[in-house]
This record gives sequence, structure tokens and C-alpha cells, in this order.
Amino acid sequence: MLADLVADGDVVVLSGAGLSTESGIPDYRGETGRLRRAEPMTYQRFTGSPAARRRYWARSHLGWRHIARALPNAGHRAVAELQRRGLVAGIITQNVDGLHQAAGARGVVELHGGLDRVVCLACGARSSREHLDRRLRDANPGWDGAAEVVNPDGDAVLDDDRVEGFRVVDCDRCGGLLKPDVVFFGENVPPARVRDCYALTEGAGALLVLGSSLTVLSGYRFVRHAARHGIPVAIVNRGATRGDAHALVTLDAPLGDTLAGLLAELGPSPAAT
Repeated sequence: MLADLVADGDVVVLSGAGLSTESGIPDYRGETGRLRRAEPMTYQRFTGSPAARRRYWARSHLGWRHIARALPNAGHRAVAELQRRGLVAGIITQNVDGLHQAAGARGVVELHGGLDRVVCLACGARSSREHLDRRLRDANPGWDGAAEVVNPDGDAVLDDDRVEGFRVVDCDRCGGLLKPDVVFFGENVPPARVRDCYALTEGAGALLVLGSSLTVLSGYRFVRHAARHGIPVAIVNRGATRGDAHALVTLDAPLGDTLAGLLAELGPSPAAT
């Protein structure tokens, strides 16, 4: 059934953190979830508390190294290959790790932004995370170490005594507050980005959800939108999801093996025959 839906083409993929667990990045709510061990940063706490910002950047400074080293897994590669074959018409990801693009996917809509960029909340200037990483290293000589647990947003779990004394840097253009170019909890996804995702969903032959529990409305709304428009929904995830009642196909299975098997079932690429 899943292969039949995908073979018809015009598939729009909606991916979540579960797709990246096989790359060593734990998800929040699945089998590798750490939500109970590290509460995600909210926009309100980040902007309202210098101590919260210091804690975030200290933890994220270590966590970013883990994210930056992660490599695409078989699931990411399969999605990119399906796109290359012309079967995937669009990719919406809730992930901020950039692994779809690293696998070769094009035109990925990053619903929640990307950790590889930093934005100034005062002047709006964007810069690379590598640039910020160098500045933070220079501002904190001798402050180093490895994180035992890293969440999907790059937030590492650290003891409070390691956070104390960490120096945060501000925008090197205007002195404003720097924030990763991601949507924090309590922050809204930019409306234009949401409209783009709705348009992709409306034009889909099928919506394929990969590795998302759909607990958060930001992704679940597209499943509801597809169902309202009579667009078939297929979900591959470890465990039940909020969208199962709207799905024509649900698979509780490992993402990498399932998507690699899907490619095999679809047969060789037309370009290879």
C-alpha cells in the first residue's frame, strides 16, 4: 500500500525528529526521547532572562558540535533518492539539523528553521553557526568538554556549575541579542512559511509523514489539512501518532530500513535502467 501511494508520485514528505535518530540525534518523545531530562528553551525565557541565555548558549555551544558531526542516514538518503526520481514533490521538515539537505534533497522547507544559522533579534542580520562557534571559543578559552545527552534542537544537558562563567557574545554588527535561527517553543512559525506548507500539502498526491509523533500542532495541522482535502496520508513512525486516525497507511517500524525497503520495492531508478 505504501509503495503504491509513493509510486503515483507528487508525494509531499513531512519529517520529524524520529527520522534523525539513526544519525545519533535523539528525538523528544520517541524511544530515544529526552524531553523529561531537559525541558526545551522557550522564546519568552530566552529573551527575558540573561541567565537563561547563558545557560542556553553554554549548552548549545557543546550540542552544536554533535549536530554538526551527524551524517544523513538511510532514511534521509531514501527521501533524497525519491525526490531525484521525481516521486517526491516537496519536503517539509520539523527538524533543524540540515540532514535532508546533506543527503542531497533540494528545496527543503525548514518549518522550524535551521541550527546552522544565527539571527540578531535587533538588526535581523544572519550569520553562520560556524562564525558564532569561533567567537564563543575565543570568548571562553579553556571552556570545553563533551555532552552526554544532546536534544534534537542542539541543547546539551550540562550541570549548572559548568554553565556559570560562560561568556555569551552579542551581534558583532549592532550589539543585539543573538538567537539560533530556529523557532523556539512559544514562538510562532513565520506565517509565509506556514502558507507555503499548506500550498504544498494541497497540491500533494499523498502526504508521507516520517518520524513524527505529530504531538505539536505545527506539524499535525498539515495532516488535518490533507485529510480535509481528501489527500491520502501515510505515516511511518516508531509508536502511535496523533495523526493515525487521519491516515490511510500507518507503519510502526524503523525509518531507515522501511524507506530503504520502499526503494527496493519500487525497483531501480528509471535513469539506471
